[in-house]
Amino acid sequence: MLARQVRYFLAVAEHHSFTRAAEALHVSQPALSQQVRLMEDSLGVQLFDRSGRTTRLTDSGEVYLQYVRRASQEFREAKRAIHDVNDLSRGALRVAVTPTFTTYLVGPLVEAFHTRYPNITLNVREISQEHMEELLLADEVDVGIAFAGTLTPDIELDPLLVETLALVVSTGHPLASETSVGLQALSAESLVLLSAEFATREQIDRFCRQHGIHPHVRVEANSISAVIEIVRRTRLSTLLPATIAFAHQDLVAIALDPVRLQRTAVMMQRKDAYRSAAARVFIELAKEVAIELSSH
Repeated sequence: MLARQVRYFLAVAEHHSFTRAAEALHVSQPALSQQVRLMEDSLGVQLFDRSGRTTRLTDSGEVYLQYVRRASQEFREAKRAIHDVNDLSRGALRVAVTPTFTTYLVGPLVEAFHTRYPNITLNVREISQEHMEELLLADEVDVGIAFAGTLTPDIELDPLLVETLALVVSTGHPLASETSVGLQALSAESLVLLSAEFATREQIDRFCRQHGIHPHVRVEANSISAVIEIVRRTRLSTLLPATIAFAHQDLVAIALDPVRLQRTAVMMQRKDAYRSAAARVFIELAKEVAIELSSH
């Protein structure tokens, strides 16, 4: 109702006549006059001087007209802004990732997204999966990239890729020429592993318990970059996604045989949350990048 009254008010102010305004709006003059009168009653002022041959704005009407025109302009700009967001010519997206993906997935994904949608602002945060779920539920993150297995029913999971962990060694390691290694051989290895705060470490420990593996953990580190650097410079080996090794010329990924250590990476969003255009295309692009990485 208010939008209609504003439209009627602007028409009368423009045409200086209720009759001509009604004709321009294709409404009856009595209906238009009634709506303008209701507006005046709600504001408690007279907007038009109807005493002369032409209808003129009162002083109060002149003041009101300035604000109505300004509001109408901002409303039109808001409609354009919504179109721009859906057209991906502007906008913002908040993304959270668990640490392993920072090493090999985030770079190619952000590169591809920024190349296609350079005006979308990305906020990328590296956090634990548990904290990620909290931020998704609090609407502080739009999309998360983590692993399947969430116990939170209000989080929606969309499979992204199957990540395979391998024994990762430097090119100077005695096993560097091997293409695969038996599980029990891991018990003879001196390892550098991520610390217990990482989901990756919990998965490695569970895998070892299930298969009776007793690794010698010589070093623990709380960052993947530290683990990689230690492996590069020593004869220590580690268990990390094979894709990480493929991204480093001086590292080698040796497949575990006969049982592989695998986990499913997923895109995470809060159920029933608004899906912005930026979020939708980001998820689709993430799947494209994941397929490309998996094919290497």
